[in-house]
Amino acid sequence: MSDLSAVIHALQSTFDQTFYEKTAFIPQAEEVIRIFKGFRSLLCQYPLHKDTAGQQALLENCTRSLEKQILNSLCLLCRQKGDCAACRAEAAHTARAFADALPDIQKLLLTDIRAAYEGDPAAVDEIETLLCYPGVLAVTYQRMAHFLYRRGVRIVPRIITEYAHSLTGIDIHPGAQIGPAFFIDHGTGVVIGETCVIGARVKLYQGVTLGAKSFPLDEHGHPVKGIKRHPNIGDDVIIYAETTVLGNITVGEGSVIGANKWITQDVPPHSKIN
Repeated sequence: MSDLSAVIHALQSTFDQTFYEKTAFIPQAEEVIRIFKGFRSLLCQYPLHKDTAGQQALLENCTRSLEKQILNSLCLLCRQKGDCAACRAEAAHTARAFADALPDIQKLLLTDIRAAYEGDPAAVDEIETLLCYPGVLAVTYQRMAHFLYRRGVRIVPRIITEYAHSLTGIDIHPGAQIGPAFFIDHGTGVVIGETCVIGARVKLYQGVTLGAKSFPLDEHGHPVKGIKRHPNIGDDVIIYAETTVLGNITVGEGSVIGANKWITQDVPPHSKIN
């Protein structure tokens, strides 16, 4: 085989010309996934239940590794265009805060597990929903990702939720705010946008989209970022399969929306849309 060094040089130079100095600070997706698999095993206490020493070692390893990936994520978007003391301090603080928050995230996860068990007559045990239900898996990763997203970490949370998306077919942006006891039944094709706010005890079926109605453009024709553009879903709402809810609207508490509906206006509380 002929010398392929010219190919390598071309690949490197083209990438560098496109992304400039950012190339040194790209979070490693495979490492992020490994880290959050570890955190998930701690949340679920599986398979390390009662192995305190093993759990502590895993927590320390994952937290240390998370700090490095957070640093990469912060440096990638930092205006200093490089590794700086501010990013290092923020990465260390955020990684430790995440570790400290795991018990609270676990409490939320337990409400999701119970909601899945209570909401599905086919479920024979809560452990079954933890081990087998794609909705529980997707929400577990999203809740962890959301913690980091709220603290200004951007790339790492997207890696986590897109990994969950690839496993489950459920696409939940890490920015979405989700209340306790959230249940996605079946799950395939569910999409939940960045600025969604979802209340307590909400139940979605497969194919539901909570999306944006349109994307306002700036003077250059680019989408305006950082605005509220996704729905607000009140407590105790049920949305059945393949329904699409678009825009910064509100579905009032206790409402039930049937399958295959197109919703672009507010829904009053306790409504039934068949």
